[in-house]
Amino acid sequence: MIETSARLLQLLSLLQLRRDWTSGELAGRLGVSTRTVRTDVGKLRSLGYPVEARPGVAGGYRLAAGTAMPPLVLDDDEAVAVAIGLGAAAHGVPGAGETSLTALAKLEQVMPARLRRRVEAVRDATSVVPGGDPALDLEVLGGVAAAIRSGERLRFRYTSHDGAGSARHTEPHRLVSWGSRWYLLAWDLERVDWRVFRVDRIALRPPTGARFRPRVIPEDDVLRHVVARVGRATWRYRARILVHAPAAQVVAKVGSPLEVEEVGPSTCRIEVGSDDPDRLALWVAQLGMDVEVLEGAELAAAFGRLADRFSRAARVTPSR
Repeated sequence: MIETSARLLQLLSLLQLRRDWTSGELAGRLGVSTRTVRTDVGKLRSLGYPVEARPGVAGGYRLAAGTAMPPLVLDDDEAVAVAIGLGAAAHGVPGAGETSLTALAKLEQVMPARLRRRVEAVRDATSVVPGGDPALDLEVLGGVAAAIRSGERLRFRYTSHDGAGSARHTEPHRLVSWGSRWYLLAWDLERVDWRVFRVDRIALRPPTGARFRPRVIPEDDVLRHVVARVGRATWRYRARILVHAPAAQVVAKVGSPLEVEEVGPSTCRIEVGSDDPDRLALWVAQLGMDVEVLEGAELAAAFGRLADRFSRAARVTPSR
């Protein structure tokens, strides 16, 4: 009985590891016959796990979605990673707090003491600054992710940053997490172009059921596209500056996808922007590189104010 129970857990872990298995592959991994695999699959089904079978010589099995969430099998590292992620979501993802804490409580209840100590060590060594971003509807986030995974077209109502609403019909490609916000990169079928949408501004419509073949776009281009679209769509002030440093050094210093135009071996041009020119001037100053403002009177004026402020701060008051 113990051997059979252990084998069922191993079979469940394999089914959760990847989407499709042939019966021969499962039999080989478990060290049993294909007939025993069929028997064990039947036992998993009786426990509520929706295991689908594919007929034919090359037939096999996959773990499908069911009407209820069955228990999952996690190894030690996976359990710790999930617990840490849930703890971070409870404090750092707007709208996810209560749900994350509930799930975390269930997970910690069954975790061995050695794993709880690992989670507590990370928690004790971590501080989180709460944000003031709008609440995120986890049902919307999950619906978008499911459409991406299944390659299904997505219809939704979208509210832009200026409050205007529009109906969108898209081919969703990728979710991007930036700070405490989530963005969807999708191909807009009516505008025939890539568009970036904030997930907290999406109101999903019923699923279309229409499938599509995903367009190929490299991961680096995904991040660069989202950062560029999000920044340029919301910038109130823009500027072009000449940086007296190699392009590679500037990219490494900024640490985010940034369009850098190489001018020479020791100079490059970048486009920057912000809603606040004084904050932008301070950010550029923190690069620790010599710069020249090529375009952007607001940024140049902000540098002047910043220089005066730093000059006053640098004056030494004699001790009495």
